[in-house]
Amino acid sequence: MRQGSVEVQGVAVSFGEKLARSEAFKGLFREGMALVEATASYLDGPGRDDAKRLPRGPALAYAAESMRLTTRLMQLASWLLLQRAVNEGELTQAEAAAEKHRVRLSEQDIVSRPEALEAQPARLRELIDTSLRLQTQIIRFDQLINNPDRPVEPTPQFVVRDQLNQLRAAFEA
Repeated sequence: MRQGSVEVQGVAVSFGEKLARSEAFKGLFREGMALVEATASYLDGPGRDDAKRLPRGPALAYAAESMRLTTRLMQLASWLLLQRAVNEGELTQAEAAAEKHRVRLSEQDIVSRPEALEAQPARLRELIDTSLRLQTQIIRFDQLINNPDRPVEPTPQFVVRDQLNQLRAAFEA
C-alpha cells in the first residue's frame, strides 16, 4: 500500500483524492468564489471612492496592493475551478496536472511597507488578509492532493502583520 493512502475493504484509497471530493473542499471552493466576488464588488465600487480619497503615496500603494490581490485571487480561483472540474469528472487528474502549470500557487506576503499598508482602507486590508489565509489553505490542499507522500510544510504566519501588531501593542502600552 502506498504512503498517503488508506486501505478500505482491501482497496487502496488515496487520501488526496478523498480530500479533493470532501465537504472541506466544497467549503473552500464556496469561500474562494465568494471572496473573488466580494473583492470585485469592492474594487469596482466603494474601493474606487476610497482610492480617490487617498494622498498620492498611499494611492500608489493602493493600486499596487489591489493588483497583487486581484492576481492572487485569479490564481486561487483557477486552482479551485480546475479541482472542481476534476471532482465533477470534466477533467482527469492528469489533465488537470497538465493545466496546473499555468496556475502559480506560492506563498505571497504583503510587499508594501507596513506604514503604506496601514494607510490603506480597512476593507482592502481585510480582503488582503482573507486572501492570504485562503492562499495558505489552498496551498495545503494542493500539497495533500498532488503530493500525498510528501509531508506538508508548516506555513509561516504573516510576519509583517504580526510585527505590526507587536509594534501597535508596544506603543499603546
